[in-house]
Amino acid sequence: MTRLPLDALPDALPDAIDVEKYVICTYYARLPPFMDAREVAWAAAVEQSTGTWTLVPGETAAVRKRHVAKVVGLYEVPQYEYSLPSDLDRRHYIIQVAFPWENFGQQIPMLLSTVIGNISLGPIKCLDMRFPKSWLKGFKGPKFGIKGLRKLLGINKRPFVNNMIKPCVYTSAKMGADLCYQAAVGGADIIKDDELLANPEFNTLEERIPLFMEAIDRADAEKGEKTLFTVNITDNVTKLMENAERAIELGTNGLMINFLAVGYSAFRQVCEDPSINVPVLAHMDVTGAISYSPNIGISTNIVIGKLPRICGSDITVFPAPYGKAPMLKERFLMMAHDMIMPLHHIEQTAPMPSGGISPGHVEDVMDDLGPDIVIGTGAGIHAHPDGPTAGAIAFRQAIDAKMQGIPVSRYAKEHPELKRAMETWGSERTGFDL
Repeated sequence: MTRLPLDALPDALPDAIDVEKYVICTYYARLPPFMDAREVAWAAAVEQSTGTWTLVPGETAAVRKRHVAKVVGLYEVPQYEYSLPSDLDRRHYIIQVAFPWENFGQQIPMLLSTVIGNISLGPIKCLDMRFPKSWLKGFKGPKFGIKGLRKLLGINKRPFVNNMIKPCVYTSAKMGADLCYQAAVGGADIIKDDELLANPEFNTLEERIPLFMEAIDRADAEKGEKTLFTVNITDNVTKLMENAERAIELGTNGLMINFLAVGYSAFRQVCEDPSINVPVLAHMDVTGAISYSPNIGISTNIVIGKLPRICGSDITVFPAPYGKAPMLKERFLMMAHDMIMPLHHIEQTAPMPSGGISPGHVEDVMDDLGPDIVIGTGAGIHAHPDGPTAGAIAFRQAIDAKMQGIPVSRYAKEHPELKRAMETWGSERTGFDL
């Protein structure tokens, strides 16, 4: 290392770099006691920027000075100062590396290739990414977001209710449209395809969209509110934009994409295209494979919280800890945090907690996230003992109770749809006993 000038080393004080020129990534690493963490961090910085396992002739000081990634933080937790325990088998580190963003440009695929590419083969997890304003200028972010959705649907304060059609996969588009009507007329603001149904031969976009939009028009006329249908257009990348344009031609007023399955860049292409003038919902499929290991991969707050928002997601589905989804509360809160906190010119994405949510969870969801959310529910509407319309009404009643400051369990005693839902599934907070 000392053969090169100091400014060509993969090392720098955080105070000395121009933060507008770098994406700074924070990592967690577990290393055996005999390994030198600083040497490992330096090697990783070089591996992910200018070089390889040994210095090559073309990796000159000039090349290093401009393009090498720099270790700007190395912290051991706990931080041993004078000796190591005799039984210590791992040392735990937080490492921060600054990557010159001109190396990969204002795009996601090469960002990920750079900051977690080859080093993902080792015991390291990317916990966060700090994006400078200069890099974010290359992205447009959500076209609608929370404010746009409120304006579009005429909903000023309360949470939105999203219903996923269940069963997940079904043959009859007419049956799906009937379920859509029942949920919408009961008060669901957004109807969403399940992530497992997109454009199969037995239930195509051409068949499904006209039937669903007709059902939504009928429901809207009856309830005096507007409903979105976010149709799933997930497909091969070569067909994704074609599906989006065709879906809008067929009359849909919303789109849905399994963003990790198609890739961030393909998802971004749809969101940023000027011809796409409807909200786009991002579904979280594949997140567990990337994020759920505590020691490797990429944190959920990046995978679900930041990156879909930067790419243009208006609504992002993410796992909630209240129902069937295995998720720590603090991870859940951090994902939502990264969807809504100020991020230069990038608008907020509407957080959509989902996974086994019933009306009895509404109080907890709203206490944790506030009203600027989309509450996602599937079976919580479709499995209501009195049918999907009653299921949607029950959710709206639970939201009304919370907005008025009335305990949901008390409100249920005078609202039969909510009462039936609470009798069936209870309440996370208090249980339910009439």
